[in-house]
Amino acid sequence: MTRRRFDWPDLAFGAFLIAVAAGTLVATRGLNGGTAADMGPGYMPRAIALILLAFGLFFAGRGLLRGHVGIEPVQLRPILGVGVAVGVFALLIENAGLALASFAAILIAAAASRESRFFEVIVFGLAVTVGAVLLFIKALALPVSIWPW
Repeated sequence: MTRRRFDWPDLAFGAFLIAVAAGTLVATRGLNGGTAADMGPGYMPRAIALILLAFGLFFAGRGLLRGHVGIEPVQLRPILGVGVAVGVFALLIENAGLALASFAAILIAAAASRESRFFEVIVFGLAVTVGAVLLFIKALALPVSIWPW
């Protein structure tokens, strides 16, 4: 007789989402929900909690019905690459400006993947940098320098 094995990561993730949703619903029980046309302060937290609850039930159900498929070993290169990219951006944004900080962060984050191609990363980095400058400096008028000078 074979023993049924659960997919514990999915089951645990589903339980976590259900617990967060339940906590949010309990914490917002005293807030007025209102309607979609006239939202009260509890409307969005409850709506997001219900979405989390649905996802939690989905993952918990999948974890109960599906056998354990195993967890991939943790890859340190992507985790460190993205973490270092965020840190470099935070360190450079004030002194080097938005353009150089965002471009440097994209280059470092791209180095975290073995699938990155140099030319594609350069083109993507330039496009995202131009988009960031247009959005944050031109459209939103945030007081951030574009260049270090």
